[in-house]
Amino acid sequence: MTRIPTSLPLGRGLRLLVAAVLALATVAIGTSAATAQPRLPTYRVATAPIDDRVDDLVKRMTLEEKIGQMAVFNITGIQGDCEWSGGELNETCMKQILVDAKIGNILSGGGTSPAQNTPRAWAEMVNAIQKYAMDNSRLHLPITYGVDAVHGHNNVVGATKFQQQIGLGATWDPQLTGLLGESTAKAVKATGPNWNYSPVLEIARDTRWGRYYETYSEDPFLAAALATPYIRGMQKTGEVAATDKHFAAYSEPFNGHDRAPADVSQRYLQDTLLPPYKAAVDAGALTVMANSGAINGVPATASRYLLTDLLREQWGFTGVVVSDWDDVLALQTRYHVADNYADAAALAVNAGVDMAMLPPTDNGQFPAALLQAARDGTVSGKRIDQAVRRILALKFKLGLFDRPFVDPAKADAAVLGADKDLAVRAATESQVLLKNDGNVLPLSTGIGKVVVAGNSADSVANQNGGWTIGWQGIPDGSPEPGVTIVEGVRDLLGAGKVELATSTDDAVTKTRGADAAIVAVGERPGAEGLHDAENPQLAADQQDLVDALQATGKPVIVVVVSSRPLVLGKAADAKQLIAAWLPGSEAGTAVANVVFGKANPSGRLPVSWPKTVGDQPMFYQQLNGTNGGESSGYDPLFPFGAGLSYTTFAVRSISGPAAAGRGEPVRVNVTVANTGSRDGDMVVPVFAQQPVSPILVPPNRLVAFTRVPLKAGETKTVSLSFPMSRLAVTKGDVNGSGARAVLPGAYKLVAGDQSTNLAVR
Repeated sequence: MTRIPTSLPLGRGLRLLVAAVLALATVAIGTSAATAQPRLPTYRVATAPIDDRVDDLVKRMTLEEKIGQMAVFNITGIQGDCEWSGGELNETCMKQILVDAKIGNILSGGGTSPAQNTPRAWAEMVNAIQKYAMDNSRLHLPITYGVDAVHGHNNVVGATKFQQQIGLGATWDPQLTGLLGESTAKAVKATGPNWNYSPVLEIARDTRWGRYYETYSEDPFLAAALATPYIRGMQKTGEVAATDKHFAAYSEPFNGHDRAPADVSQRYLQDTLLPPYKAAVDAGALTVMANSGAINGVPATASRYLLTDLLREQWGFTGVVVSDWDDVLALQTRYHVADNYADAAALAVNAGVDMAMLPPTDNGQFPAALLQAARDGTVSGKRIDQAVRRILALKFKLGLFDRPFVDPAKADAAVLGADKDLAVRAATESQVLLKNDGNVLPLSTGIGKVVVAGNSADSVANQNGGWTIGWQGIPDGSPEPGVTIVEGVRDLLGAGKVELATSTDDAVTKTRGADAAIVAVGERPGAEGLHDAENPQLAADQQDLVDALQATGKPVIVVVVSSRPLVLGKAADAKQLIAAWLPGSEAGTAVANVVFGKANPSGRLPVSWPKTVGDQPMFYQQLNGTNGGESSGYDPLFPFGAGLSYTTFAVRSISGPAAAGRGEPVRVNVTVANTGSRDGDMVVPVFAQQPVSPILVPPNRLVAFTRVPLKAGETKTVSLSFPMSRLAVTKGDVNGSGARAVLPGAYKLVAGDQSTNLAVR
């Protein structure tokens, strides 16, 4: 500013000049005061590009604030006793975690919830945490809130629970899984969370593994085909992030026990285990969760090859990589690949982990460890900025800076009992009719008396399985609603026609005086670790129940409610057998619909059903050796893709190009027919065979499939296509050192008992 010396006498011209300047200044000041608005920093401008908002915010953050963003902390650490008790939010611990440690993300691990588990209470709790975090952070940073909503919003009492993933695999219905993703996201967002740790992209090949039911299939293509629309549905509104987990090879523990190390060949890893995860990245999954286990001698959380070289540089993933539960510390305490927590943090972050998932007992130890690593120079500031940019970009994409809160008044209406029709559809489509000797099914709704028996006949807990309200399933005494199997049959037939048996003797006595019995057998619920089974078979008392009821001579319909294909033992001789999997809250309606013919079963096995406990691992693509011993090859009780209907189907023909280049898509036409007297949906898989190959390849590889609704007597021709890359294998010798490529030569495409030849150039 120019200073005017007022001590000197002013001439008239000068006085006029000063007056004019002062007048202009007064006008300018008045105008500025009337129109100027405080200028928001770029990161708070909702219309600014996300990259610009991220750049602006990162420049304003301290190192401690950045590191706080790189952790997600379990909710119980800020509730009750601030460890495991749960209950009301504890402001003292909120200050320790959200303010002092500057943690930027919260999750509800399995079974953790508000003090009162209702949708409204969830919304109020998440809002309260969000408000506290934003009010008490220097830059008003919002949190992400994560949940495992793996079969609907399964954490919330009264929310509709869908069929678990293994059952959804039996639907072979991508359109359905897309709708389930949309529905789940709607319920999750209404209660406040914005990050769903779902879906699971593993494949299921060992029934001993306790998380078998969280997968879609033993086949990598079927798993990918069902997961990708679910991810797109989950992220459709842009308000909830999906997760590609558990990257990678989590379902391959060498002894069948959860988190045991896996040893797999590079060829098997690339050709079989990785494709579903890649499909999820291509579908736009915003986050990836690392495998808790070790692969080929290296913990996945510490694998730069997996988390950076492959995921980032080869696949182009740009989102957030989060560890699984306490896995960064496990590098020190379990795997002993790091000497202390700071070294473990450096190892994980440098490998590619952007965010560590922490139990309540961590209590700020991870941020302190990573801060130490940063100060020691073992983790660069550039790498921390890279991780924080990804995390902030996720928060901007989810709208958390601009719309951080939900309306608790709308939560109950949005969640309680929502989309029950969709749950019934999923539970119905997923049932697989495995045996129907003498075409006894469907039973007539005009039947006289029906007995319903078995440990899953009247159990909401059993039909939902693990990850339902509690981590290991519905806790005893929890008031979880649902339609059990006996209730579904009563709803359909009328209460006077249905009797529930409470023991084997009671069931036998009542069945002798009835027209038929429905016996619902299976497993109690469970989840990872505790649900591992060294002897995955139907319990002896349930096998005895099936035998005793069949000895009455009355029709006995066996419904298996289970998380995996259990070895059936004596019950394998059941004449009517249905696999219902873990059908969720509306199980009873779906089972009654199928048993009594209101729905024509269309489910097909997404996995192979073993005869004996020793058949592990089992999958339809397993390779035969030169031994001719009994069961040395693929010898299931029911093969992959098995499933009956109340009508009959036939494949009339398959046609396709005689030759195609290795970069070209392949289109085939399949003519199918309903040769029976009822309308029904036909699942049409197309397999590729390679009669001669310099590298061992599976005898059959699923390359395409579709569901075709067919009226009785109707014939249709359907067109399917697949990219040639679906035939790729890893070249090279035993070390699998070559690149993945489609090998030229003769192939055969097979649908049903029809085939066509394809020459690949």
